[in-house]
Amino acid sequence: MVELRKRKAPAEPAPTEKKPKVAQKAATKGRPRASAKEAQKDSAASSSKPAAPSVGDTIQLDDFGGEIETHEGVKTTLKALVEESKSGVVLFTYPKASTPGCTKQACFFRDDYSELTSTGLSIYGLSNDSPKANTTFKTKQNLPYPLLCDQQASLIGVIGFKKAPKGTLRGVFVVDKAGKVLISETGGPAATVDAVRALVKSKPDEAQNESNDSEKKEESSPVPDKS
Repeated sequence: MVELRKRKAPAEPAPTEKKPKVAQKAATKGRPRASAKEAQKDSAASSSKPAAPSVGDTIQLDDFGGEIETHEGVKTTLKALVEESKSGVVLFTYPKASTPGCTKQACFFRDDYSELTSTGLSIYGLSNDSPKANTTFKTKQNLPYPLLCDQQASLIGVIGFKKAPKGTLRGVFVVDKAGKVLISETGGPAATVDAVRALVKSKPDEAQNESNDSEKKEESSPVPDKS
């Protein structure tokens, strides 16, 4: 009998090793990761910006907010305005002169001007409008206080009321003679004046004490001898 031999199955070919794509990796390695670098720069820039002051903070007024100008074109700073005031400065911010909401807000401060300044606060409107636009606004509405022009939004930005990319948030910021922040909040036309009115009403005793001290000094001053 003839023996039938089983045929051996052909050996499986050895798996071929995948060659690394050297050229592609080299190309990737040499390519700059611009997006990652830009994100890192943006993150560093944002973290380096000082946070806007909060109520209760005391700010260093030197160079705070940079230089601004009045509606008459006179250059000034927040430090100078505070020094000129009796007890501090009120800055109410508005998006655009002569628009309905801003007109309402400015007129609220106009109508309550005597009450709001009764404790020695000086009131200013603040926007990024031009001196010409703010002069027209002030004249037309017969506003009894100056309007400040911050076209670079340097002061508006540092107090936290800048709206990206170029706008201004409506709000009110109050700082006393020592640089202490008394009010810092955004809100509607009525809310901004209500905040200042509440502040003034909370300090009537201080205003009365200052008046009494002044009277006592006058009474205690020596009378010149006419003999």
